[in-house]
Amino acid sequence: MSKAAQRQSLGSTRTTASTSKVVDVVQGAYISLPQLLALRHKSVRANQGRVAKVMGSQSGIKLSKIKGRGIDFAEVRAYQPGDDIRAIDWRVTARKNKPHTKLFSEERERPALLFVDQSQHMFFGSKQRLKSVAAAELAGRIAWQTLAAGDRVGGIVIGNQEQTLYRPFRTSRAIGRLLNQVATANQALKRAPFTDTQTSKFVGLEQLRRLTQSNYRIFIISDFSGDLTQWSEQIKQLARGNQVIALHIQDPLDRELPPADHYVITDGNQRLQFYSGKENLRAEYAAEFAARCQTLKDLCRHESMTYMALSTEDPNWDHLSWV
Repeated sequence: MSKAAQRQSLGSTRTTASTSKVVDVVQGAYISLPQLLALRHKSVRANQGRVAKVMGSQSGIKLSKIKGRGIDFAEVRAYQPGDDIRAIDWRVTARKNKPHTKLFSEERERPALLFVDQSQHMFFGSKQRLKSVAAAELAGRIAWQTLAAGDRVGGIVIGNQEQTLYRPFRTSRAIGRLLNQVATANQALKRAPFTDTQTSKFVGLEQLRRLTQSNYRIFIISDFSGDLTQWSEQIKQLARGNQVIALHIQDPLDRELPPADHYVITDGNQRLQFYSGKENLRAEYAAEFAARCQTLKDLCRHESMTYMALSTEDPNWDHLSWV
């Protein structure tokens, strides 16, 4: 491989100065393992100090909003039948002449599973970075934040040739293995005749579903290309007893056609020429994508699902918290 190709495969970062901060932006056609490992040190300025919503029932090291037996005092309330008599607050009981019980914040684990789409359809982008790079970066950020919060991380990486499944563990080595596969699948992408990888994605979702138990957080990081009916069926099944977060990776050219001009596009097999200045063509193109987004939003209008759109042109994701 030439030095120029090596530089491209490793990706790059750009520092942008603003009036208040300096932002490191992951950009380019590829991302490397060192870049994904470096995301561990990214600062998160949003939601600091907030107690995360509890999704799990297994014991862990994160304080939950569920009150019960634990180690951190939460409040005192009137005694109710079934309360542990060992938790009675005798001082408050004597002062109010009614039995009162101490409540503590219980500990709960919130394992995270990542569905990271690195298939051929993600090898596209017009601003800042390709969709495949954006998905890889998000996966790295979520994985490291989840580990820092004391929870297990696992998932599945969808490539053009295979799906690689990783069981959730609470170690940096396990995350390193997962991110190494993300980088490997990312750098395996190349300009080539387009191949249909939709079946691979849905097989991957089925594998991920077999890995889940209950009360998992499942991050689906993809552009959700293909049959939305199949996506809907798979997501609904994953959401039974789990929290599904659909992270929709988009590019500006997904939303609207480029400026008016004559363009030639190809999938490696067929070649098409069109003029993007036609108003009806531009309107139909934008409407079709908006309809797909709305379908995904409607699907996620459920307490166990969340939808979020992220663009390849977004300058910085340091403010986003995933725990």
